[in-house]
Amino acid sequence: MQKRLTSELGRMSTEEYTSSNKTPIWIILENLRSAHNVGSFFRTADAFGCAGISICGYSARPPHNQLDKVALGSTESVPWLGFDHANQAIAHAKDQGFLVLAIEQVHDALGLEALPSPPSGLALVFGNEVNGVEQATVDACDGAIEIPQFGMKHSLNVSVCGGAVLWEATRRYRFPTGK
Repeated sequence: MQKRLTSELGRMSTEEYTSSNKTPIWIILENLRSAHNVGSFFRTADAFGCAGISICGYSARPPHNQLDKVALGSTESVPWLGFDHANQAIAHAKDQGFLVLAIEQVHDALGLEALPSPPSGLALVFGNEVNGVEQATVDACDGAIEIPQFGMKHSLNVSVCGGAVLWEATRRYRFPTGK
């Protein structure tokens, strides 16, 4: 196997990416402590062609040195909105027609394998690195998704969690079963 050169990857310009078809997935970040994690979500959103990101509470917002270091320019291609509280972002997502799901370990959460892909799109809420999604925020969501875990910790870094969930959601929209 030979690694592909960057010139062989067929990367779009920012203008081409901005006008390209987006996966109907909106990301809501609630009170992330680490600007690196926020930057990682920007890069993941760009990689999977997600519709955009809502940044809530005290989460770092662009421009921010630590965020930008990890985002590698994706803050220029991924649309984002800032909200004081996640409930405002959830209301906005619902107004746009998104089904809003918390990514959290709660009673009656669906496993990631049961993640729906409604035509109207998904808004996925990711919470603080220590405390997760706040209960009031969970209450405002339409449901919850939990990643099945088999180790002792039952905990993933929020950006790692985001990568797993966003890939599964993207896969369901971009590569539907039977097509």
